[in-house]
Amino acid sequence: MKLLKRKGKIIKLNPAQILVIGFGSLILIGTCLFMLPIATHEHGRGLSFIDALFEATSAVCVTGLAVVDTGSTFTTFGQIVLLCLIQMGGWGFMTTGIFMFIILGKRIGLKERLLLQDSLNVFTLSGVVHLVKRIILITLIVEVIGAIILAVRWSSEMPLKKAIYYGVFHSISAFNNAGFGLEADSLSKWVGDPTVNIVITLLFIIGGIGFTVILDLYRKKSFRKLSLHSKVALLMTLILNIVGTLIILVSEFDNPSTIGHFGLGDKLWASYFQGVVPRTAGFNTLDISQMTLSSQVFMMALMFIGASSGSTGGGIKVTTYAIIIFAFWTVLTNRNDVNIFRRRISWQYVNKALSIVVAAILFIFIIFFLLTYTEDAEMSKILFETISAFGTVGLSAGFTTDLTPIGRILITIMMFIGRLGPLTMAFALLKTQKESKVRFAEEKILIG
Repeated sequence: MKLLKRKGKIIKLNPAQILVIGFGSLILIGTCLFMLPIATHEHGRGLSFIDALFEATSAVCVTGLAVVDTGSTFTTFGQIVLLCLIQMGGWGFMTTGIFMFIILGKRIGLKERLLLQDSLNVFTLSGVVHLVKRIILITLIVEVIGAIILAVRWSSEMPLKKAIYYGVFHSISAFNNAGFGLEADSLSKWVGDPTVNIVITLLFIIGGIGFTVILDLYRKKSFRKLSLHSKVALLMTLILNIVGTLIILVSEFDNPSTIGHFGLGDKLWASYFQGVVPRTAGFNTLDISQMTLSSQVFMMALMFIGASSGSTGGGIKVTTYAIIIFAFWTVLTNRNDVNIFRRRISWQYVNKALSIVVAAILFIFIIFFLLTYTEDAEMSKILFETISAFGTVGLSAGFTTDLTPIGRILITIMMFIGRLGPLTMAFALLKTQKESKVRFAEEKILIG
């Protein structure tokens, strides 16, 4: 795709490279804004470059990891900048760009439509602009409803103006799976509150299942009529949420540092919230650093899997995980085809799913390995932070603020890779090769 000129030559950038440049530009703008004196409460100075870059990347990549306390560090201006970056990051660079085109009444050409198709990860080019309009509408409707309910709930314990602001901030943060909160301990003070637990989790679950699934549900209104992608995304989300809740409940039931001293009701709410949040958002109602090692390891697995394709969440995606599991079962049962819900999955998609997992493991290992050199901390904490950044989850075992400057840069890179996707990042870094017409002789190799 032709985009830039250098010394009279046209530089061709593939869609992955354009997305990298687009997200990078948003992050750079956010970094500059966070460095302004009016962005923080510290008189005459904003954030340092590294801290501003970290916060901007976390916001655009809808992660939620933070090296400063959002509520006490940022002014209203800084918090609004944070919200704008979260919203644009949740939509994605191309969706935000097309939205601006629509507002300005500009024509959307084939090049923009192709980039949008790649950004939204949809199968066809048809109706992508209409899909953007639906995405914007769905976002606004869900966020407004969430903000109203939260504002009403919080108006009983804080001034109305503050309650409304809290409702809007947390609704946008939750729907976009960002996990930024205005309290130093996230949502811990509402650990047993049914309204806060239900609204916040519904917001990030809806944002995490993907816009294509939401639209499919709206149109079909029946699980049987849904597309295969929607069925798999919904079923895997339900299974992982139930299993996550049960694992956290069992692992933490007698832990006096988390839910051991709670009544049964609060134990269930805390286990539910902390069991579903690792796959998508970075809120917490329990101190992650005080949870058992078993809970933390399981949460790492959930963060690695992540949300659905075409959503505001990260990770390898639940559909990728499902394809890998079904392909594994196909090999075990000595079958030729990967079948899901009486539909055959092409081995091309299986290979792509495997490539995503391999690329993800490779990137995580590299960043984790480098962090073991730069950080003086337990291996489990370093790995938890790395996977949280990759999954754009934002949960932390109390290690984020202790990161060295180099460590902050490494986690920033990990968040960026996680938001774009490991395969997209690999495509952006590697030169695209034309498909070879030469096929070599086949030979066997021992495996396993």
